[in-house]
Amino acid sequence: MIILSYVFQLNHLLKSGRATPRTDRQKMPVINIEDLTEKDKLKMEVDQLKKEVTLERMLVSKCCEEFRDYVEERSGEDPLVKGIPEDKNPFKELKGGCVIS
Repeated sequence: MIILSYVFQLNHLLKSGRATPRTDRQKMPVINIEDLTEKDKLKMEVDQLKKEVTLERMLVSKCCEEFRDYVEERSGEDPLVKGIPEDKNPFKELKGGCVIS
């Protein structure tokens, strides 16, 4: 599958009439891939691969360890894990009330 960079030569494609801006609330232009020449498609793929080769790669196991450590470090501050003290809970039930039986 060809990896396409959506932003590749956007001005060129808009000027050549092969891409048209959207009129709805989204501002990203639409690129009709079928209308592109094979050369444009290959150039987009090469540009995307150049971007990807510069990315720093990390092992999934290392990322998982760091993520786990991050979560464990902050679990004491997390109100969903620790809970909210009754005196600071704005949603606590009011005492008293009326029971109709």
